[in-house]
Amino acid sequence: MPLTNPRWEGQGVLWLRRIGFAFGVLVTALLTVWAAAALYFDFTVPRLRVAVALLFVAVIVRGVVYLRRSKFVLLVPTIGFVLVLGWWLTLKPSDSRDWQPDNAQTASIEFRGDAVTIHNFRLCTYKTETDYTCEWQTRSYELSKLHAMDIFITWWGSPWIAHPIVSFDFGEQGHAAFSIETRDVMGQSYSAIRGFFRQYALIYVVTDERDVILSRTNYRKGEEVHIFRTIIKPEIARQLFVDYAARVNELHARPEWYNAVTNNCTTNIAVSAAQAQSRRTRWDWRILLNGKSDEMMYERGGLVNGGLPLAQLKQQALINPVAQKVGNDPDFSRLIRVGRVGFPEAAQAASAN
Repeated sequence: MPLTNPRWEGQGVLWLRRIGFAFGVLVTALLTVWAAAALYFDFTVPRLRVAVALLFVAVIVRGVVYLRRSKFVLLVPTIGFVLVLGWWLTLKPSDSRDWQPDNAQTASIEFRGDAVTIHNFRLCTYKTETDYTCEWQTRSYELSKLHAMDIFITWWGSPWIAHPIVSFDFGEQGHAAFSIETRDVMGQSYSAIRGFFRQYALIYVVTDERDVILSRTNYRKGEEVHIFRTIIKPEIARQLFVDYAARVNELHARPEWYNAVTNNCTTNIAVSAAQAQSRRTRWDWRILLNGKSDEMMYERGGLVNGGLPLAQLKQQALINPVAQKVGNDPDFSRLIRVGRVGFPEAAQAASAN
């Protein structure tokens, strides 16, 4: 007597094939949607974008209908995707475009022994979010003075999405903040959908906290900015600064595309942090959904927390009220840190005054 029923085995294989085919249909449909969107957003002749995207979809649909009874039917959208992807990867970003004033220059950093010189250090002064003037300065620091690294996290709208800004603390020499952003041309604004395509160049803005932080706390609507002191030791902070400087210089010499998944603010921070500590990048879903990056760093022990649970740590880290009070005060960086967990030097300076 057979231990299994051949009929049942046959039905099992049939259902596995059906499930596999359905999965293949789903995957190739998604690839087709992406390819059509890539043509729509990135085709080099703007007035032909809609026509080219629709033509691509029509060809894929026609091919699928023609081969609908063939086992090779899914090759049609697959080949179409590969062809579009091959073309898409040839697109190169340009450094010569009509950039918005706050993106007009890209920074570069040079080292001479302990001396650090930052060229095109940005300092924008704001009247409103869109009415501002920018200075492009040259600032000098001593690498040996770098003793800590702070991270600002800005939330707006969704709790799942945020923007991190790393700030290196050089003590009495001040702070150098790095904001990894899209480099926008005139009239361009960020779109989460467009961020998946070749619409934006990537830029490391090296700037004063009175610029990159004050603009978010005082002039943009609906943004909440929090500051956290990291546990990174001075020698690791210095190595991380050197790694950031290398990326700044790479982008100054050769522009790259921003990508919302593979080349954005959080992925670059994660890679640089791993390299500075000579370890592999630890994958975490919160690198992509970076509105939870504070939770990730807290769980990994990366933040000075003073024994507080994350909710309380985050609450006391909110700087909007004090930033709105002190405005463009030259002592802005110290004042927004006074009384917060992890910043004893700010508290001591305040008591001394």
